[in-house]
Amino acid sequence: MSLIEKLQKRAAIKNFDATKKLTKAQLDQLLDSVRLAPSSMGLQAYRILVVEDPDIREKLREAAHGQAQLTQSSQVIIFAIEKEIDKDYGNYYLDLIAKTRGIGREHLAGFEQMVQGTIASLSEEQKINWATKQTYIALGVLLTAAAEMDIDTCPMEGFDAGKFDEILGLKALGLSAVVIAPVGYRSDEDVYSKMEKVRRPKEDLFIHI
Repeated sequence: MSLIEKLQKRAAIKNFDATKKLTKAQLDQLLDSVRLAPSSMGLQAYRILVVEDPDIREKLREAAHGQAQLTQSSQVIIFAIEKEIDKDYGNYYLDLIAKTRGIGREHLAGFEQMVQGTIASLSEEQKINWATKQTYIALGVLLTAAAEMDIDTCPMEGFDAGKFDEILGLKALGLSAVVIAPVGYRSDEDVYSKMEKVRRPKEDLFIHI
């Protein structure tokens, strides 16, 4: 089956089969795909939580308006932005580049100026908006990789981010949840996955210039 066919099959699953779980190998591959997602300047100004604990998931479900995906799915993937994107964060990333590529920091002087200059130029609100946009790129990679692997997902914004931060202790980590995606396998009772996918016609969506 081609990627297009798998994307055609993909749906935002509302009813997962709680008896079906991802294997460790499947979860690792899915997370590796997200780790390789592109981000602005490669900074990856977010962390990704993988929640399996049943008690925590019950609390998260309450903070997500009782939506069943939080407890039915195999795992709940939570994208949380870094709240402290500063010079130290830039240095952490630059040190990581130097270590990974086996080069001295002096070889990154031009790139360092761009990274630190960009960080310094942004207000706190702009940094939050910037980081949030990057999480959605990673989310898109997660959804596509999952579809390619025949794993079901449900991207969700319908939750109380403040309560999620409290339940998961994110404030102490300098993080804040922005979007989540339960992953697993659809139940035969999921009515939405049986519906015809509705998308704008090509002639209404694409503008060729």
